[in-house]
Amino acid sequence: MAYDAELLLRVFVAGLLSAALGWERESAGKPAGLRTHVLVGMAACLFVVTGEAVALHYPSTQAAIRIEPFAIIQAVAVGVGFLGSGVVFVTSQQNRVHGLTTAASIWATAAMGLTVGFGRYFLATGAAALLLFTLRVLVRFDHTRHQE
Repeated sequence: MAYDAELLLRVFVAGLLSAALGWERESAGKPAGLRTHVLVGMAACLFVVTGEAVALHYPSTQAAIRIEPFAIIQAVAVGVGFLGSGVVFVTSQQNRVHGLTTAASIWATAAMGLTVGFGRYFLATGAAALLLFTLRVLVRFDHTRHQE
């Protein structure tokens, strides 16, 4: 029970950090906002903690279950990349690409959720701060911001 509480705490923290990123996208009026980012971050974290819980519940001496952390990371990265592609589009009139930054923020949110899932709270929090800085501050230096 205490172990499950620790795993749930990880999912909660991933949700909080993801909410900060989603709020930024939401406040910028982008198509994928608060709920999307929270769901992506928590789901990525859940993939990790579920893998960890399964590995502990079925030790390799009792069953032929082997959890590969890199396989979890790869599966989430590919799956979320597919999800992010849904917010990218090209306008036919001006032939401009829209949604790339939001797609990238969804992908980064998944990476942050994975990081929390592995119990690396400090790293995930620092990454979230850097991602927010990138989304909020660096936009001032982006000459193509009218294109997204």
